[in-house]
Amino acid sequence: MDTKSALHMAYTGEAKAALRLKVYAEKAEKEGYAQMAKLFRVIAFSEEIHGSRALKLLREVKGTEENLAASFESETHVADVSYNQFIKQAEAEGNNAAVVHFSQSQDVEEIHAKLYKEAMNHFMEERETTYYVCKICGYVSDGILPDECPVCSAKKDQFVTFD
Repeated sequence: MDTKSALHMAYTGEAKAALRLKVYAEKAEKEGYAQMAKLFRVIAFSEEIHGSRALKLLREVKGTEENLAASFESETHVADVSYNQFIKQAEAEGNNAAVVHFSQSQDVEEIHAKLYKEAMNHFMEERETTYYVCKICGYVSDGILPDECPVCSAKKDQFVTFD
């Protein structure tokens, strides 16, 4: 294995660990273990630092315009190719919960791609907006807090505001 492959594996592993630990922290918090939740969040933050350093060493962080274009391409590929395959597999296995998850995620990935495309078109304007993210499925609304999520039907109190 070469160093680039090792850095990519480290980045991937650290990113997965950070997300997993954040989910563990949410669970610990719900179960009343505030200190365990704090520990999970602290270590998740540390793992994010490790992943960020590996990503930077891979030289995958470019200028904002290039990062927008790469993000758009990635979201488009994931929505068009990966999730289609995931949905077909889950359908073949009769796993309806996974079909719903993959279908909703695919819809949201398409919205992410649209948001990136819009940002690329308005890059020089640096238009300010407020985003609203559904905590259930990840749907992102640009500037308008919906009464109900158009992807999963969650109510408006299930959205997080990003000013």
